[in-house]
This record gives sequence, C-alpha cells and structure tokens, in this order.
Amino acid sequence: MIRKYLRLAIAVLFIGTAVWQFTDREIGNGIFLVLLTGIPVLFHFRNERILLALWHVRKQDFVKAEKQLDAIAKPEQTLIKGQLAYYYFLRGLMTSQTNLSKSETWMKKALNTGLRLKQDRALAKMQLAAMAMTKRKKKEAQILLTEAKKLDDKGLLADQLKMLQAQMRRI
Repeated sequence: MIRKYLRLAIAVLFIGTAVWQFTDREIGNGIFLVLLTGIPVLFHFRNERILLALWHVRKQDFVKAEKQLDAIAKPEQTLIKGQLAYYYFLRGLMTSQTNLSKSETWMKKALNTGLRLKQDRALAKMQLAAMAMTKRKKKEAQILLTEAKKLDDKGLLADQLKMLQAQMRRI
C-alpha cells in the first residue's frame, strides 16, 4: 500500500524543493524540478510494468509481456483501479492463446474493473464473443458482438468482427 503513494510523496517533495528554489531566485532549478515532478505523477497513473507489457504485446512478444506482469507483486494492492483493469486485460489477452476459460475470467474482470478506452472495451467484448462461440452460446456471442461493434467507432476491429459474424452463421 505504501508503494502506491510513494510516487506521489516524491512528487510533493519535488514541488516543495521547486518552491524553495523559486524563493531563492534559482528559477532554472525550480523549472527543472517542476518538470521533473511529472515523472513520478505519470508513473502513479500509468504503471511502468503495464506500459512495458503493452509494448511487448504490440510486438507479439508474449513471453516478455508475461514477465513484466509477473513482476507486479500483489496487483490488487499495488495498482490503482485503471491500472488493475489493464492488468486483467493483458492477462486475458495472453491466456487467450492457451486457456480460454481463464482468459474469459480475466476479460470479465477487466470489463468490470473499468477499461478506459472504447477500443479496449471493444476488443475485450470481441474476445468474450469468440469464447462464447466456442462454447456454442450463440445468443450471448451475438449480444457481445453487437456491443463490440458499437464501441468500435473507429472501425479498427471491423475485419475481425465481420469474420466472427461469418463464423457465427455456421453455428
């Protein structure tokens, strides 16, 4: 729990030192410290391990992504809500290759915790629809695909959604 707020404490320390530098007429040092404050604040809201895992997933290197996620000790205690949602989301993406039931659990947790981006919610619902199709739950899959289409306002998942629609007709 202490780790969660350590970054904010460091930011407050930087701001305090910056104010002291401004009152001492060391304007350059003060500006530098104010800019430096952004780093711990950024990493409070965006966990560096999750950012690295997202980068590795984009590069299709699931082994390194899993190592980054495994390095997060006690994610429920150390991550804030938004980070925890993406932790679950990444776990779901990685386990979808091997264990569909576990992946479904991770994706549902991610959606319930609250993914920020519409595209990520659309991808999670699309994954859940694919899993429902493998279990022959056509009605549930159709509902999830419809929700995913609504969330995919930029059309990035259009091809995959059409492919799943075509597969659903075969069921």
